[in-house]
Parts: sequence; structure tokens; C-alpha cells
Amino acid sequence: MDIRENLSRIGEELEKELHDLDALQALENLKVRVLGKKGSLTALLRGMGQLSPEERPKAGQLINEAREKMTRLLEDKQKELAEREKEARLKKEAIDVTEPRDLPLIGCVHPMNLVLNQVLDCFTSMGFDVAEGPEVELDHYNFELLNIPKNHPARDAQDTFYIDDNTVLRTHTSPVQARTMLSRKPPIRIVCPGRVFRADEVDATHSPVFHQIEGLVIDKDVTMGDLKGTLDAFAKRLYGPDIEVRFRPSFFPFTEPSAEVDLTCFNCHGKGCRVCKGTGWIEVLGCGMVNPKVLSMCGIDPDVYSGFAFGIGLERITMLRYGIQDMRLLYEGDLRFLRQFR
Repeated sequence: MDIRENLSRIGEELEKELHDLDALQALENLKVRVLGKKGSLTALLRGMGQLSPEERPKAGQLINEAREKMTRLLEDKQKELAEREKEARLKKEAIDVTEPRDLPLIGCVHPMNLVLNQVLDCFTSMGFDVAEGPEVELDHYNFELLNIPKNHPARDAQDTFYIDDNTVLRTHTSPVQARTMLSRKPPIRIVCPGRVFRADEVDATHSPVFHQIEGLVIDKDVTMGDLKGTLDAFAKRLYGPDIEVRFRPSFFPFTEPSAEVDLTCFNCHGKGCRVCKGTGWIEVLGCGMVNPKVLSMCGIDPDVYSGFAFGIGLERITMLRYGIQDMRLLYEGDLRFLRQFR
């Protein structure tokens, strides 16, 4: 049998097998049998050594033409099978958008983050910057610069987590205020959100780890009226336009004068209920005018500048906002609880 007859036979067998093929893997196997290193067409090329020098050019031309034709046939079949498989896959994976389905489980923003974002939006809209600082803090920033000397009750080891004599887990975010006053010149207007630590028991209203949002304003001619106006705007933004603010005298070493701030009970609107224990008011935060000693220790002249500061417990206002009775629910990660805040 000569070269031409062999090529014709191989071509006919290839076309016959291609007609019946229905899978890409079977096509690849056929390609290897015909065009591979040990394929039938390659065997003809190797047999050209037995031909005379005059016959070889013509035989080589015939084999190359046959190879090109077979390659085209294989490629066309590959495209056909690939398109067929694609159509079958798309049909199998088709989705009926009208078919009723269960809603997928999705995450939600934690209630404390919801309230934190609202509080920060409120204060940044009033021109405050957001400032942060380290949670492991030096005694110098956590206490001394805030007018809390060595013998002050707030330094009691029962209240503070001491790492060593000069290093603590910060007990409030006020050190951020001290660091800001030392690094920036007035005017200063910041809020400092963050996690704080105190050696406290764990129950429905206490935790050794909780969160604060503190604010600080330092400028010329800042008064108690500015403080009241700021907190009044905050309360109305967070709880509604009918909320009133009440100041009660208090004491903090880093502010003078100092005050505790109550808000109209947003549950009964001042009429008296279980939430406010019949008083019509809910205690929310502490505040005051920055103590001149604190200003001096932080390098700010108290004869030129004055300021106010306030501190808000994030857990407290979150619990009040959503009627949560137990603080521990905020930390446990119970999906049944968290799904209520989608």
C-alpha cells in the first residue's frame, strides 16, 4: 500500500470517528492516536526513510497536506463539542428567577457599631475630628496629665489593670485628649472613641472591658453654654427633637466645674416609667469645663484658652437606644440577638 492510500485510509477513519464523537476527552485521545508522537500519521513520516530520494519530496508534501486537513477537522470538532458542552452547562445551571427561594443568611452591623456610627456622624457634622490612641497607656497620660495624682482613689488597683508601675490598660479614652493637647495647638475639637479597661465585675450592667466616646473642645472664650448646646444637639440628633438635657453638679478631677448629664426618658418622654424608674430622666454621661491645671500640664495657657470635655459610655447609650437589659448580650455573638438589628 503506497503513501496516498495510507493517507486516504487514515483520513476516512478519522472522519468516521469524528462523526460519532461526543466528548472533548475522546477527541483528545483521537488526536493523540493520529497526530501524536506514536500516531498513525507520524508513523508514515518515519517510514519515508525507505523511499527513494526522488519519491520523498512528493510524499512529504502529501503528508503535510493531510496533516493540515486533519488538524482543521479536529479543531472544528473541538469548537463544536466545546460549544455543545457550554450550552448543556448553561441549561443545567439555569436559574428560574421567579421561583420562590429562602432568603440567604446575611450579616448585620453590630448594634454598638450602629450607635457609634450615628454618634460620630453627629459630632463630625459639628466639625469634630475623630482621634484615637493606644490601649496600653503610660501612667503619665492616663492619670498624671489629667490631674489624677498618685494618691487619688481612681488609682486603686481594684479599678485599674496595671502592667507595671508606669504602664496600665487605659481606664478611659481621656489619654487621647492629653496626647492631642500636647501635639496640637488650639483650636482643638475632637471625639475619641475606643475600648477601655477597668477591674470590674461582670454582670448585666458592668464589664471589665467596655467602650467610651469622649469629646474635647479647646479654644478662646469656650463656655459652659457651648458645652450644653453641643450636648443638646447630640441628644436631639440621637433620640429625637423632643429630648431635653439636664445638668447636675458632680466632680471629676480633670474638669472644673463638672456635671452629670441626664436626658428626658425617650421611652415615656418624661412622664415616668420602668426604664427611668419613674423619674422621667435617664443619666447618660459626664462632662465639664477642662480644669486649668490640665491645660497647663498639656502646654496650653489657661489664661488664653478654655475648653470643655465629655465622656459617653457606648454600651449604655446602645442599651438605652434599643431597650437591651443585659450588657453581656452585646459581647456574646448570639446570632438570635444580632439578627434583630438587620
